[in-house]
Amino acid sequence: MKLDLTTEKMLEQIDALGFSQAGAFNLRFNGTALGHSDSEHIKIVKKSDRPGIDILIDGAANGEEVHIPVVLSESGLHDVVYNDFFIADGANVTIVAGCGIHNDGCDQSQHDGIHTFHIGKNANVTYLENHYGEGSGTGGRVLNPVTQAFVGENSVFTLNTAQIRGVDSTVRETNVSLGREAKLFVSEKLMTHGGQHAESNMSVELNGESSSAQIVSRSVAKDDSQQVFHPKAIGKNLCKAHIQCDSIIMDRAQIRSIPEIDARHLDAQIIHEAAIGRINNDQLIKLRTFGLSAEEAEAVIIENFLK
Repeated sequence: MKLDLTTEKMLEQIDALGFSQAGAFNLRFNGTALGHSDSEHIKIVKKSDRPGIDILIDGAANGEEVHIPVVLSESGLHDVVYNDFFIADGANVTIVAGCGIHNDGCDQSQHDGIHTFHIGKNANVTYLENHYGEGSGTGGRVLNPVTQAFVGENSVFTLNTAQIRGVDSTVRETNVSLGREAKLFVSEKLMTHGGQHAESNMSVELNGESSSAQIVSRSVAKDDSQQVFHPKAIGKNLCKAHIQCDSIIMDRAQIRSIPEIDARHLDAQIIHEAAIGRINNDQLIKLRTFGLSAEEAEAVIIENFLK
């Protein structure tokens, strides 16, 4: 199918690995499925009871990708979608999601994506989700993602999320349950500017023996924007968890970081770290000596911090 220039631009921003109409994919556009395709080991089935799809990944999937981006270009649209992923024992797969909103109108455009992962044993699942907003209109660009994951025995779930720019308001809810020897790796990156507001709530239950979680959040808040982080690790068995939240604050922004650790077992080892600070003046001065302007030096520092 032929995509317009706006949609192509949005896909370039939100699809971390590059969207193409090949293999397993589903492109949702302004509230409807614009097109989809299966692969040998990945099947996509439209739900019959509510908007969304079921993604069925069998155990023979090895190094495969499935792309399910969402694009909104209609002002005033509130799109809600429920996507369920059923990942069989032994599968090795990368799932690329994300949403881009282009709003040139005066009404708010909003996407709420509720994604639930049912991960079997001995699987390796990577989930990439980028969010981006743009447009010349005064209407808001709102994204409220929900991620729920049930991670089976000896499986690995890697969750990489990034909010690039242009999203006026977002509330992210993440809930993960880990089975025996299951592993979770989370990398969350966020930049806000203007009067934007971003909130991220995360709850990880380490239910299985020898389960582990590593959660890293990095953010930059500019202008009058506000951010709230509330990651929580609950140790219910012999387990290990580490939460790290680092933020750069600029201008008149506000950042609240509330890491929470909850040990409910004698052998639960949980650590949290949180740091908020401004850009170091010495770093700026050093970069200025290489001929960069103040704005260019600041951009280099932020880019490397978020990497």
